[in-house]
Amino acid sequence: MSKNTHRSPNPILFLQELQQAFKEFDYDQDGYLNYKDVAECMRTMGYMPTEMELLEIVQQIKMRMGGLMDFEDFVELMGPRMMGETADMLGLKELQSAFVQFDLDGDGNINQDEMKEAVKSLLGEKLKKGELEEILKELDVNADGNIDFEGQTTIRLL
Repeated sequence: MSKNTHRSPNPILFLQELQQAFKEFDYDQDGYLNYKDVAECMRTMGYMPTEMELLEIVQQIKMRMGGLMDFEDFVELMGPRMMGETADMLGLKELQSAFVQFDLDGDGNINQDEMKEAVKSLLGEKLKKGELEEILKELDVNADGNIDFEGQTTIRLL
């Protein structure tokens, strides 16, 4: 199974994705995942748990479930985590909305003059000489002198 960092908003497809991952790591096909395999399964789905989170999950599986997790428990574990990750990605709408506000001429790019206005309205003051150029240079991924939405989202999501 390849890593999937784009979650489907469709709950049926999402459940199918979880089921596919579960089956892939249910090595003996008994309907249970061993606690040792849960972390790798999570990573395969594109979710990167912290060490602390993994310790808590493993303890929970060992204590409450005898070291094995069935599909229902897996959905209960992964559903909120994966949906939370998807909710973070939905910040794209807000980012696009902000971009449109600063793209004063509506050409799909934020040029130096538009950036100057945006910074002035956000900070309430002008930047020192060279600061604006530095910001533009950092956000201008394709080095065309403007910030386009794709370039800005790439920077923001990294």
